[in-house]
Amino acid sequence: MSDEPALMSLTAVAKAIADKRLSSREVTQSCLDRIAKWNPALNAFMAIEAEDALKAADAADAALARGGAKGALHGVPLAHKDMYYDKGKVVTCGSKIRKDFVAPTTSTALQRLKDAGTVRLGSLQMVEFAYGPTGHNPHYGAVRNPWNTDHITGGSSSGSGSAVAARLTFAALGSDTGGSIRMPAHFCGVTGFKTTVGRISRAGAMPLSWSLDTVGPLAQTVEDCALLTGLMAGADPEDPTAAQLPVPDYLAAAKQSIKGLKIGVPAAFYVDDLDAEVARVLDETLAVLKKEGAEIVKVELPDQRQLSAACQFVLATEAASLHKRWMIERPQDYGAQVLMRLQNGLAIPAVSYLEAMRWRGPALSAHLAAVEGTDALIAPAAPMPAATIAESDVGNSMEAEAVIQRITRFTRPINYLGLPSLSIPSGFTRSGLPVGMQIIGRSFDEAMLVRIGAAFQRATDFHRRVPKLP
Repeated sequence: MSDEPALMSLTAVAKAIADKRLSSREVTQSCLDRIAKWNPALNAFMAIEAEDALKAADAADAALARGGAKGALHGVPLAHKDMYYDKGKVVTCGSKIRKDFVAPTTSTALQRLKDAGTVRLGSLQMVEFAYGPTGHNPHYGAVRNPWNTDHITGGSSSGSGSAVAARLTFAALGSDTGGSIRMPAHFCGVTGFKTTVGRISRAGAMPLSWSLDTVGPLAQTVEDCALLTGLMAGADPEDPTAAQLPVPDYLAAAKQSIKGLKIGVPAAFYVDDLDAEVARVLDETLAVLKKEGAEIVKVELPDQRQLSAACQFVLATEAASLHKRWMIERPQDYGAQVLMRLQNGLAIPAVSYLEAMRWRGPALSAHLAAVEGTDALIAPAAPMPAATIAESDVGNSMEAEAVIQRITRFTRPINYLGLPSLSIPSGFTRSGLPVGMQIIGRSFDEAMLVRIGAAFQRATDFHRRVPKLP
């Protein structure tokens, strides 16, 4: 066991608390100590609630001493993206418009983690209204990448990626509408799980695009993400879109071998125009999977550019619809880039939106036909490692949409199809920046992604590497 509890994985620290080898106060204090040292350099937290966290940790320890453990995460301190409603807490959604908004209820995903026994450390920074892939925020400042603070974290779950990578929290909720879990996971070197649309309830989570939004965790390991997903998944009367399906044992899937599995690699698009070091990491990742017993095959996918364009139509239109009133009444309170993107959504014809929605079923059918005979796909999460904050700070200039499109090029098609995708740390550039690969599955087959990702992490140590304080 590490002398610094905050460096442990979520599953390991939860067991250490349950076995009374560590107290919740010791673990919480360890996280708070790292937050005090790291957050001034990273800007990962929106709010730090040290006193309340220690009181909650003491209460968790007292309950455990009486034999009253609440659940699988009893006494484990966590912080989450500041878009998950927590009754009585200010939830800014990364915006000026909601800087004083007090949540009237608690989101289902967050409540289920609370019911498992977690302790609240505070809340994490995010891109304004979750509408941006870099991590810039004109109201609260950019979140910085702990591997190199001159570089972006990715967004919109920027604080979640940065805080998990720096070991300020053992895990964090993110959201993924166009890549907002997988981008920070890739750029910050952590594991991020975009679940199938409907696998986890979205009740009480700030919406961006009601037909694309997904809830999921970022954590150190696939096993950690499996534990969290299992706790949060399942039907919810507060969200009629939450699937009425049994929740598999994801932790059991994490222990299975991948020998004999067939993993597809796209023959085009996801392997085109890659940064040389991302291409190298992809080759090295495939070599590891082959060594673990998987068969790697090439797959010809339908035109992914059409999927990405359709995703953009859906996302932009639905986001503009949700924000229309504020755009009329409070346009001055938006950041320039987010306002520009929302206004662009107002210009999309209803026919284009409806065509994009109608095509989702046929597009998914074509995808499933193309991947028939494979157990999952693997591809880079993005074509490049993290850019610098300065070079990606394009505001609302003519270059902005081109930068955004390049960063989310490999994530948006998966959002459009509603499929699950697991981003895993897969290597580093020679300058020390993380590179992630995404494992893409069939609807509601998150267990297969867990199986493959966990096998990769048993054979590698990228997920265990920790950045040094700048």
